[in-house]
Amino acid sequence: MTRIYDCTSDSHASEDYQAHIALARTAIGRGALVVIPTDTVYGVAADAFNAEAVQLLLDAKGRSRQSPPPVLIPGIPTLDALAVDVPQPVRDLVAAFWPGGLTVIVNAQPSLVWDLGETRGTVALRMPSNQVALDLLAETGPLAVSSANLSGMPATVDAQAAAAALGESVEMYLDGGTAGSTYDSVFSQTSDVSSTIVDASGFENNGGFLHIVRSGVISREAIADVLGDVLAAVPVIPGTPAEPAETDAAPTIVAPSQDDSTDGAHDGTDASR
Repeated sequence: MTRIYDCTSDSHASEDYQAHIALARTAIGRGALVVIPTDTVYGVAADAFNAEAVQLLLDAKGRSRQSPPPVLIPGIPTLDALAVDVPQPVRDLVAAFWPGGLTVIVNAQPSLVWDLGETRGTVALRMPSNQVALDLLAETGPLAVSSANLSGMPATVDAQAAAAALGESVEMYLDGGTAGSTYDSVFSQTSDVSSTIVDASGFENNGGFLHIVRSGVISREAIADVLGDVLAAVPVIPGTPAEPAETDAAPTIVAPSQDDSTDGAHDGTDASR
């Protein structure tokens, strides 16, 4: 039977809430999958350092190792624990938009003992702003998290829809209410509740530019306000109107799903996070 646990905002101080977070921590610790709310969409989470659990996540979604999940982290200091040679423009972005709907693709620390799939030496990182996600991350450390839906299907924004999509492949579902509402009318991004993904993995070799590889809840304009000329221009596509489309051609890897998210970040672009 699918197990959904109430973690709505008015229950955060309750014993039941703390017990549900503890149950989720235990499930993650033994390699099971847990669905969690984020500030963008719902995500299915696994211990990022447990290769078998990450494979369970990919299998549950119907994804291959060529679509590795992004990693949610509990705080900005974890960025340097998981990434190497983080350029200053990335630090400026995370200072401005973390916690929140920004995923950054950076070069992974080569000493890390993990297997997220075919990452080509990169990792997509995000610090979410959802309190349920942050409380769990504080207990577990980094989590591999992909949007809680089957590959090719829409992202889910509540626990019930996530349970309908993933069923018994997930041990427990944390219900934090409807996800994504934080970004209604924020940055004029009302149609897409995915995290925005910025690729910095080629910064040292591409002339010092960061590329937006997926548009989401944080607008290009908001990112440009922080980065200035460091943000790569949107290429003009021949035969299109003067308003060019955002490119999804990442310098080194395929953009992940959500923020994330998500989820949401290497995970393909069928959904969120």
